[in-house]
Amino acid sequence: MINRTHFRLSSLILCLLLPLLATANYGPRDFGDAEPMTAIVAAYEPEIEAINAALEVHPEADITEKLFFRGVEYQIGHYKGEPVVIFSTGVSIPNAAMTVQMAIDYFPVERLIMMGIAGAVNPIYEPGDITVCERWYYHDESVYLNPDPDKEGEFILPDYYENTLERLAKRGEIDPHSPKYDNFGYIHPDDVSVIKEGWDTPRQMPYFTATPSLIEAAKDAVVAIGEIKMTSGTPIQITVGGNGITGSVFLDNAEYRKWSRDVFNAEVTEMESAAVAQVCFINEVDWVIIRSVSDLAGGQVGKNEENVFDDIASETGTQLLLALLDEVVEDEE
Repeated sequence: MINRTHFRLSSLILCLLLPLLATANYGPRDFGDAEPMTAIVAAYEPEIEAINAALEVHPEADITEKLFFRGVEYQIGHYKGEPVVIFSTGVSIPNAAMTVQMAIDYFPVERLIMMGIAGAVNPIYEPGDITVCERWYYHDESVYLNPDPDKEGEFILPDYYENTLERLAKRGEIDPHSPKYDNFGYIHPDDVSVIKEGWDTPRQMPYFTATPSLIEAAKDAVVAIGEIKMTSGTPIQITVGGNGITGSVFLDNAEYRKWSRDVFNAEVTEMESAAVAQVCFINEVDWVIIRSVSDLAGGQVGKNEENVFDDIASETGTQLLLALLDEVVEDEE
């Protein structure tokens, strides 16, 4: 005869254990007491080549192992005794999100430092200059709308977007970094919707903010490194702070460049950083991103010369990257 009390108690224990068993069988690995790593990240070939070249000749850097996951190469090594994982995200938002999430799932990543090139939105910059933006926004998270046939210059807004505009206007009154959303023709910008552990529902987020301690480390690195020069001998300017914008767009249009400066107060534009920032934010990984100017994002006269300055901008950015790594290592000691 079955003891009902025993049966109920067993059932209760099983119900309590099932979530734990599911967690053990599925989901990202728990690295326990594994030594945390710094991820050193770039998006495409000239950038990662500049990083690899600098580390190859650095007396206190080494690569001990190369692993491939889903076709992506992850280099494992050390920088001044600190464990690092180095990889290229690939160009654009989906590649960046995929490879960074993979890295966080497969390695005990504690912080991420990204370096790459960008187009200048702020007209103060020239190719080779560097900015370490404090906040990153998506500029092409948007709604494409039909013109209103009864009102010249206006568009037919869906109900949800009308409500969105009201909410954004209220937020702008309390958040000085909130974008000053305005349309670019039929393109009407919007926030990205984000879900995170501990939240009951997704939240609209206009931007992601870099880890304050890493922003401070970047400022210290700028002071420590002194002057950075291009291969021509021309000194560059370096700024820390302000806003960067990301989209699945190679921006080469002067009017859109001006619009993005007006709406987002952007310093530079590129194709990965906000996605990297979002993944780090959701996973609670510290992060900061260095961007070196390769072109003027449509602000130039004539043809965009990004291809001319890719290597040069990657080299200047790498110099600041190493100086920032020095500050991080020093803080760890």
